[in-house]
Amino acid sequence: MNEMRKHQSRREFLRFGLLVAVAGLVAPFPAQAAMREIAARERSLALYNTHTGESLNTVYWAEGAYIPQALSEINYVLRDHRNNEIKSISPELLDLVREINSMVGGNQPVQIISGYRSPTTNKKLAALSNGVAKHSMHLDGKAIDIRVPGRELVHVRSAALRLQGGGVGFYPKSDFVHVDVGRVRQWQG
Repeated sequence: MNEMRKHQSRREFLRFGLLVAVAGLVAPFPAQAAMREIAARERSLALYNTHTGESLNTVYWAEGAYIPQALSEINYVLRDHRNNEIKSISPELLDLVREINSMVGGNQPVQIISGYRSPTTNKKLAALSNGVAKHSMHLDGKAIDIRVPGRELVHVRSAALRLQGGGVGFYPKSDFVHVDVGRVRQWQG
């Protein structure tokens, strides 16, 4: 009888141990699922404009819709800093920047080198450099030049290329990556 009880206790102990081990493996999955669900309900961006010093950290999409107030704040931070002209930035471009940042594991605000560019500014820049397109997508709020702090530029470019969201320009000497939501293409400047 004692031998049987000992065997049963050992079996219960092993069964309990197995349950604890399985629970430890299963427990993270509901938490991960909850995080994915939250991420699916909200999209946020943290931005830093290198020319104005302005920062913004905002949820710009929630519960299946873009948030107009947040988009207005983003448009302001991404305005043409030379003359303060503001234009609506393509929400698809914001989603692309968010995905790039996520893919490279960015944990600081994405640095903005250039967002919207007014026709006057673009004309001046095109006269100074043949690296500036006369009909730049920056004019339409569909292009952005970025850096992700703490991440190598080549990794930012690779992430953008993998996403196939539009054009990707690699400017290692100027330390930024251009991304746009036009046709898929790539170049180096």
